[in-house]
Amino acid sequence: MRPIAPTLALNNLRGFPLPAHAITTLPGPADYRRCLLERIANAQRRIYLVALYLQQDESGQEILDALYAAKAARPELDIVVAVDWFRAQRGLIGAGKQPGNAAWYQAEHLSHGLEVPVYGVPIQTRELFGVLHLKGHVIDDCVIYSGASFNNVYLHRFEQYRLDRYHVLESPALANAMQGLIAQTLIGGAASYRLDTPPPAKSRTLNRAIKAFRSQLKDAAYDSHAGTTDASGLRVIPLVGVGRNNLLNRTLLALIAASEQQLTLCTPYFNLPPELLRAVNRALKRGVTIDIIMGDKTANDFFTPPDQPFNISSVLPYVYESNLRAFARKQHKAIERGQLNLHLWKEGTHTFHLKGVWVDQRYTLLTGNNLNPRAFRLDLENALLLDDPHAEWSSPREEELAQLMRNTTRIGHYTALESPDDYPAKVRTFLRRIRRIRAGRVLNAIL
Repeated sequence: MRPIAPTLALNNLRGFPLPAHAITTLPGPADYRRCLLERIANAQRRIYLVALYLQQDESGQEILDALYAAKAARPELDIVVAVDWFRAQRGLIGAGKQPGNAAWYQAEHLSHGLEVPVYGVPIQTRELFGVLHLKGHVIDDCVIYSGASFNNVYLHRFEQYRLDRYHVLESPALANAMQGLIAQTLIGGAASYRLDTPPPAKSRTLNRAIKAFRSQLKDAAYDSHAGTTDASGLRVIPLVGVGRNNLLNRTLLALIAASEQQLTLCTPYFNLPPELLRAVNRALKRGVTIDIIMGDKTANDFFTPPDQPFNISSVLPYVYESNLRAFARKQHKAIERGQLNLHLWKEGTHTFHLKGVWVDQRYTLLTGNNLNPRAFRLDLENALLLDDPHAEWSSPREEELAQLMRNTTRIGHYTALESPDDYPAKVRTFLRRIRRIRAGRVLNAIL
């Protein structure tokens, strides 16, 4: 992907003006859960929820119960839930054969006898090659944005939590644009079917429709005609993209290219696509100070302790750490002079799922994009870009960054990261096989 002039890419984006007080940052996953439930209970017109999955567990049940209760109290409510088609119809990785969440959606629909439709949205003919990774919930004129899905760990129902970012934006124009994309593009497509009414179409019968749908998604965009390109005040700019060279990818690269003093990146999986890595390296050469916040490998949601059964996904945290070690080794001089700061997050047995970009004092990107090759090429992604030319929202912005840094440790040298030679035997064996068949690039592309 050829770099685009950052001023051209960013100045031409249309966004919706809003005051700084219309943006609220929630401190943690339990607060996010409470906010969701309160907003659902008080909704008057519409509830549109989009996530990778809505899990059949205590938190998922709480969310679904709240939706049915809201519908019973106000039958005129327009309620839609959209999840990934394939993810909803399989069990958890490593948990054996399971019916998947779709069976639960159907049972709940029969039990309540109310219309709370749950749509499955297929982004590709197989889950491996692309999923619905779009984020953001619309409740009346409010948008609640987070990279979190709906289950116990994301919503901190019990002791363990998975940390993400959580923002509430009060903007009728933004809410209308996000609802419009969900209603007209996602669930309005010929490949999307309800999962709560049996029996849903068999996946293999949808291949032609899914391919046509994915082709249509490449032209998908939020309706921002009510917005402006006037960058004289704080705006929120909604972005969506799937496949190579989409608007979201171009904007991410333009943001990094626009950085002059400070750039901060957050990703739970250190596996930067080549074009993003090149943009970061160019920023270092320009003298930009760069902070990258990641989870320690033990804080990765795929991490399996060595004394527990090994499966293929168990190797992923080691792949990411190996990528990070190689990057730190190459950039050791920038690390030594304090221009490049690699921060590893770890707090007990909790896990890390943060994504985002901060550029100088002006731009803040809220996104579920993992900043990896999957996000740049396979999954359907979106983001909300906050353009704040006069630093009207600087205090909450800095508070969030400080909060994210709380449980991090700076890596002063690449040798502080574990060497692949010291990984568990099964991990070493798997990585050797990958190197032997030269499949590393393919593996990184689909992780």
